[in-house]
Amino acid sequence: MRSFRLRLALRYTAMMGAGVITISTVSLLTLRSTLDRDLNASILNVASIQAASLTDPPSGEMHFHEWELTPEEAASVHELNRYAQVWSGDGVSLLRTQYITEDLPLDSSALARAMAGKLVWTEATFEGFPIRSLYYPLGRLGPLHERHVLQVGAPLSGRNAMLARLEVFFAGIALLVVIGTFVGSWRLAVSALRPVNEIIDQAEEIEAGSLQRGISAYADSREYQHLVDVLNSMLVRLRSAFESQRRFTADASHELRSPLTAMWGELELALRREREPEEYRRVLASALEEVVRLSRISDDMLTLARSDAGAITLRRERVNLADAAARTVERLHRRTDADAVHIVLHTEGDTTGVFDRDLAGQVIWNLIDNAVKFSESGDTVEVHLRGEESAILITVTDSGPGLGDGPPQRVFERFFQGDESRTNAGDVTGTGLGLPIVKAIVEAHGGQVEAANREEGGARFTVRLPREDLKARRGEASSDVEPASMTTSRLPK
Repeated sequence: MRSFRLRLALRYTAMMGAGVITISTVSLLTLRSTLDRDLNASILNVASIQAASLTDPPSGEMHFHEWELTPEEAASVHELNRYAQVWSGDGVSLLRTQYITEDLPLDSSALARAMAGKLVWTEATFEGFPIRSLYYPLGRLGPLHERHVLQVGAPLSGRNAMLARLEVFFAGIALLVVIGTFVGSWRLAVSALRPVNEIIDQAEEIEAGSLQRGISAYADSREYQHLVDVLNSMLVRLRSAFESQRRFTADASHELRSPLTAMWGELELALRREREPEEYRRVLASALEEVVRLSRISDDMLTLARSDAGAITLRRERVNLADAAARTVERLHRRTDADAVHIVLHTEGDTTGVFDRDLAGQVIWNLIDNAVKFSESGDTVEVHLRGEESAILITVTDSGPGLGDGPPQRVFERFFQGDESRTNAGDVTGTGLGLPIVKAIVEAHGGQVEAANREEGGARFTVRLPREDLKARRGEASSDVEPASMTTSRLPK
């Protein structure tokens, strides 16, 4: 690949070269046309004077009007001489000026047209140099000379020599312009690209551990300021993504190591000596809990990885979210066996939409499960589902310790954990990935999720899921929509 500098220099050089050649060509053509016009006017003027002199005597005798010059004078004005000769209609030379020793070159075709009364121009070679000739019919000036034609010629060597010198001059100018343009454009390209090279050098020095450095080269130049700003903004995003990825990796390693360490210790302790079958069953049950936790962490990390890669594929179908919420409450009821937590499910309006059934169910499960995990015995978790014209709102509130003093949206960070004192003892299901998964699924559906602290205590999570294509299905869905209702379930804690 050719460098940008070379391409820029060649293009500028080609443009300037083409411009100079065009100007030179036009100038030469214009000058040649001007010289030819002046020469023709001179020849025609001489022809008129000589024709009048030839036809002036009443007797019909012809003679030229000539200057009396010595041979030396005639040689000095050789290029200014005008040669004249009279021809008969059949091509016989009748008279010629005293300063030519041989006949002018005769063009029979031009002579014939001149005999017909036309002025005819020709070019030929005379005595080794080019001349231009005019065939002038003398019959225009009287009947005595109807069969006579005057030929007046002028040398072209002076005109040709001037044009040749100008051609050399313009060629030299073009060569100088081409060389100067190439050198100048090359230096201009080098100067213009020097900031880019410095920006590249600074960018190449930035590594994973020095993303905070940024790029400062030519940041004060208006032409490059936008480029530097874009690169620095990209570095900020990369730094944020890198820190998030590093934090995610560290948290994932910690979360995976905890159940593995627990299983390792219990299994190693159980194998130190013979134990009762009941004790082996207890160890196996504990190991099973840790395996379940590892499996859930792995599934959650896979879901988030697919979200980061944009590989979450939605299998959309008609779903009633109220039914999904009711099933979630029943599943949570069967899962726990401790003190009671109240779950109140409210539905209002049409809660049917077009979603991915499994992923929408996972959103509801994670939200309610999170609320139950941070609730105390006797607390109430409220789940509200309200159908609007273009979306379905899901609101889950609890009366637990809330989200703390930091930004509420931080709970959607991966592996974020609240204060352990606010988490139920003995719970092994929390991975810190449930709410990030909720955010990823909701955004994949084109929705939004928000978190906030309640004034009366506890937390509130609000999900807005747009119901795509629901209007087209409204006639089909209307028969399945249940009226607004309220379901209360006591969930053993």
